[in-house]
Amino acid sequence: MSDKGLSDEAVATACKDKDPRTKDFMMQQTMLRVKDPVKSLDFYTKILGMTLLQKFDFPSMRFSLFFLGYEDKTEIPEDVNERTCWTFSRRATIELTHNWGSESDESQSYHNGNADPRGFGHIGIAVPDVYEACKLFEEQGVTFVKKPDDGKMKGLAFIQDPDGYWIEILSPNNMVSIAS
Repeated sequence: MSDKGLSDEAVATACKDKDPRTKDFMMQQTMLRVKDPVKSLDFYTKILGMTLLQKFDFPSMRFSLFFLGYEDKTEIPEDVNERTCWTFSRRATIELTHNWGSESDESQSYHNGNADPRGFGHIGIAVPDVYEACKLFEEQGVTFVKKPDDGKMKGLAFIQDPDGYWIEILSPNNMVSIAS
């Protein structure tokens, strides 16, 4: 296995039929800790085009949560209880967690998972055209880990958010040629 990865047969054996009780389960959120919410909110809304769905403050524990996703602002309910249920019913949101005071702590930084010890790798954002998206990112001064024509996997890019988390930029239509 270590020289070639899992065979198709091993994958088929490892993947089991789902329990029918999980039919309504969904991937709802990925949480990222952020040092400076102003920089992170600017990046995820202005540069990546996400919408702030809801903010939660927890004063006694000194942290805030910001839920973002690709949703139409006009569909966000006004009523706070409806909005909360709605927010947690969205697929594939990002939860940015800010521990109060971290923005002014020079020694504070978060591990992005791509240096040793490795763990978390990246999130992925699908765009219609990777090259056009990368032009926009260059104009905005975004840090690139990999540009679309760098390396062996052409046509996809990796950028970094303000905390150094990697974000894969991909076009669904290009993935067939990259994955084959």
